[in-house]
Amino acid sequence: MTCCSKIDILTAPFTPISLGQLNAKAEMMARIDNKYVMPRATFLDLIPDFAQAYDVLEIDGKRAFSYDTRYFDDADCSAYFEHHQGKRLGFKVRARSYVDAGLCFLEVKVKGQRGMTEKYRMPYDPADLHGLSDEAAEFARTTYGRQYGKPFPYALAPSLDVSYRRITLVAKSGGERITIDTDLRFLSDGKVLAAGTDRFIMETKSANGRGHADRLLRKAGERPTRRCSKYCIGMALTGRVTRYNRFIPTMRKLGLHPPACGQLKRPFGMDEPAVGVVGVA
Repeated sequence: MTCCSKIDILTAPFTPISLGQLNAKAEMMARIDNKYVMPRATFLDLIPDFAQAYDVLEIDGKRAFSYDTRYFDDADCSAYFEHHQGKRLGFKVRARSYVDAGLCFLEVKVKGQRGMTEKYRMPYDPADLHGLSDEAAEFARTTYGRQYGKPFPYALAPSLDVSYRRITLVAKSGGERITIDTDLRFLSDGKVLAAGTDRFIMETKSANGRGHADRLLRKAGERPTRRCSKYCIGMALTGRVTRYNRFIPTMRKLGLHPPACGQLKRPFGMDEPAVGVVGVA
């Protein structure tokens, strides 16, 4: 069974909703996230309950969309290690291509009060994926400084590519959305690792972290998966870092394992073929 046919089976029971309707109901640029890693079979069992309460994003007849993301970090992998150490004032900087929509944004994620994730973004030229443009670097510095009240000391360069297919659900009552990611692929310096289409990362996004989806998942025996950052998992899997113990449970849930050898000797190779990242051959 192909990836697309598997996704069609998952999304068929849901009522479609447009992007405009979804944003009007639940844009969720500031929210509390919970992530769950589960096998495909688990979500199949939950579909009847979810279909009663949620609609699915549909654009031009599609209900699953390709996302290609290039992450940026400094030579010390500060974004990775600040997340690994659980620092409250962490950050992520990435260029994300919404492939099916033909859009690309530079996105900066920071933490707000009560653990809330806040995302800020600006349109980005895919031709600048080889490194941050001056405008993008200033956007990252300004966003970080405004959020945390201190300078942004990091000299960023490309560190990891991640691609996946995403289904997006939105609560019929509004104020809550869910993303379901599958077919994850991680690439750095020519190394590619894939999680396949039978494992999902489901992320619930709500104002207080206790949405209806969280209740449905808990009732089914699912609990949020801590340490579930795609960026951090990818950095460990591709050998870019050697300290990753906190992410091993999540990697196991995804059916993936970090390399036995040490850290890669070379930095992220921009001359290597990237996986599905727009603008990179």
